[in-house]
Amino acid sequence: MVNKELLKDIIHLLEQGEAFVLATIVRTRGSTPREVGTSAVILPDGRILGTLGGGCAEAEIRQRALEVLRKKKPELFRLDLTADVAEGEGMVCGGIMDVFLEPMGG
Repeated sequence: MVNKELLKDIIHLLEQGEAFVLATIVRTRGSTPREVGTSAVILPDGRILGTLGGGCAEAEIRQRALEVLRKKKPELFRLDLTADVAEGEGMVCGGIMDVFLEPMGG
């Protein structure tokens, strides 16, 4: 969910005219690190405000978000954390997350 601190960060970034991507989990299946509605902000330098679960999952979301920011086109990104992928990366989750990546500001 967008917590109070993240909402303050979003407002500040918009007021400053800064570009960023708002990443929101819109669908999950199976075991995932966060639930539907959880959001984070990805900045052009790769920093993340908030969290979508950390680790390899968050790194993949960050990489895709930076591409979305470059193209300035929103995207629905499916992150597959199923057993084969998760085991190979040392992750404990084994589900699928759909994350909506929305470029904002700038």
